[in-house]
Amino acid sequence: MHTSPAAVPKGPAAVDGARIVAADREPGNWMSYGRTYSEQRFSPLTQIDANDAKRLGLAWSFELDTAHRGQESTPLVVDGVMYVTGAWSKVYALDAQTGALKWRFDPKVPGRVAVNACCDVVNRGVAVWKGRVYVGTLDGRLVAIDAATGKPDWEVMTVPPGGRYTITGAPRIVKGMVLIGNGGGEMGIRGYVTAYDANSGKKRWRFYTVPGDPSKPFESPALARAAKTWTGNWWKYGGGGPVWDSIVYDPKLNLVYIGVGNGSPWSHPRGKKSGDQLYLSSIVALNADSGAYVWHYQETPGDEWDYDACSPLVLADLKIGGKARAVIMQAPKNGFFYVLDRKTGKLLSADAFGATNWAKGVDLKTGRPQVVPAARYGESGKPFVALPGPGGAHSWQPMAYSPVTKLVYIPVMTASFPMIPDEQFKHRAIGWNTGVDFNAGSLPQDPKIQAQILQSLKGYLEAWDPVARKVAWRVELPHPWNGGTLATAGNLVFQGNANGQLVAYRADTGERLWSADTQAGVLAAPMSFAVGGEQYVAVEVGWGGAFGLAAGELALKSHIASNIPRVLAFKLGGTAALAPLPATAAPLLDPPADSASEAVVTKGKLLYHGYCSSCHGDSATSTGVLPDLRYSPILNVKTLWYRTVLDGARINNGMVGFKSALSTADADDIRAYVIHQANQGKNAAAAAKH
Repeated sequence: MHTSPAAVPKGPAAVDGARIVAADREPGNWMSYGRTYSEQRFSPLTQIDANDAKRLGLAWSFELDTAHRGQESTPLVVDGVMYVTGAWSKVYALDAQTGALKWRFDPKVPGRVAVNACCDVVNRGVAVWKGRVYVGTLDGRLVAIDAATGKPDWEVMTVPPGGRYTITGAPRIVKGMVLIGNGGGEMGIRGYVTAYDANSGKKRWRFYTVPGDPSKPFESPALARAAKTWTGNWWKYGGGGPVWDSIVYDPKLNLVYIGVGNGSPWSHPRGKKSGDQLYLSSIVALNADSGAYVWHYQETPGDEWDYDACSPLVLADLKIGGKARAVIMQAPKNGFFYVLDRKTGKLLSADAFGATNWAKGVDLKTGRPQVVPAARYGESGKPFVALPGPGGAHSWQPMAYSPVTKLVYIPVMTASFPMIPDEQFKHRAIGWNTGVDFNAGSLPQDPKIQAQILQSLKGYLEAWDPVARKVAWRVELPHPWNGGTLATAGNLVFQGNANGQLVAYRADTGERLWSADTQAGVLAAPMSFAVGGEQYVAVEVGWGGAFGLAAGELALKSHIASNIPRVLAFKLGGTAALAPLPATAAPLLDPPADSASEAVVTKGKLLYHGYCSSCHGDSATSTGVLPDLRYSPILNVKTLWYRTVLDGARINNGMVGFKSALSTADADDIRAYVIHQANQGKNAAAAAKH
């Protein structure tokens, strides 16, 4: 069940590079974000297998004190202790066998920074190294915590003052350096990844992903070359290119691979016909010691669809065409599955794993996508309904690779989005900066059109064969926005989903074998560990994230209403149980009279989708992760509305005041629009009863 190296460092979180490299000799531990440096998310444990998965039961649960927000963390387990994060960058150390709390660390992220988080106040996990636990905080700090006490040892601010950066991704530790990126592609930032000394927090190196002001010296020759692929005054808008999630290390090649995000804004005014814009939406290989550029492959040149290349990167050794190849694999948002030689960056294959219409395919000779002319909406000025939309065919939710089945298990999403140029674009100091007209692209209110769009939304668990370059099997799910995956040597794949279940499937066929209710939608990936001679499967539950907040009516499809954030651990014969959900009455929809003129409501809709929809949902419809404004009692009291929307009365909860961007008249117009939407909903509910 559990074997160990001859000499294991002593003490809490006593992990070093040698131990991570030899992780397969300690299958009971999960010592880094993807378990090994390859980040395959494959557990060699076999006590739980396809024959006995039906005997799984809850072993323990731990409730997170982060309110009903998205939870995206992969727990780490080292020598019987679990380290896991929750929303607002909180960190917990638990007894892995019982779930008992050992310590809790709250970095006290100011509520006001939530406005800079495009996609909820989430955190995807920690790194551990030689007695410390490392976490990136939403407000841009990197904090080193004593693993024994939960007290901070040091912290460093990784982002410039006043910048609209955030951190949601998990740090990685390479050769005594903590690597961390940041988010903010919609907020006007310039992306980079930084390496800090794990002992002191001193900066060792930094790699910028896009060139800065060309009137100033470039930080590296790689950026000087990249600048030749840009036009316009991109640096005035930040440029984008955040490294907000995927960072992977190959100890044999001494290379760090990063996934680079979208441009800022998505489309114009970065510059029409502005070239490839390196290194946006690319995989970039860096020398681990110096951070120097080694190679890159750009998946989406001139990206204007928000097709980040930040989806998980997985290293594997495959036999392709009869030849052994060391590869790096990615299923990014643009819908094509890429296999590259990880030493040189040479493209080996690229095939559609999800529904796509923006490109006909990828030319293997040039490595470039065959973009459909109509997809270039920024150049044409004409709308284009992109598939995938900005949610992607696959986003950050981890995929897993099994060296036993030789298959990759991907949470796939099908959701289109109307890309409509925002001809009135002005850079906002608060709110999103995309260059896309979210108001014009909001869900049409016609029920028949809504029904058609809802029917087109689909989610899948897909097993992809990277050598045969095709789907091996696929399971359709009730909702498009689901959790990451775990593969095990027991011929199992685990995935949580939006309708509140953790499910086990046969890894070779996709047969559904077992499920458990989670009382919350699941976004995070499960993991597996062993302690006390027993194997466990653990997952953090709690729904939200980009699609969960912003998609409005679309996100409500087959979505479980309860959203209790927890860590759940299962084992064979587990007998624990979650407390029954309390009975709750449906909220009353009793808005003020809809008395505003059509012109006022139209103006309010424009402002709402410019400042409010990314958190409170398209067309003023929320999934319950954040308050549905149509049900809010402050709609009935103007003074309370002003205090909240303009003055920031609820800033500690993440609701900042918009006084610097909105006038009282603007706040009135937004209120009129929300009241209109509330009355529309009330009327629709009344009609449905009859």
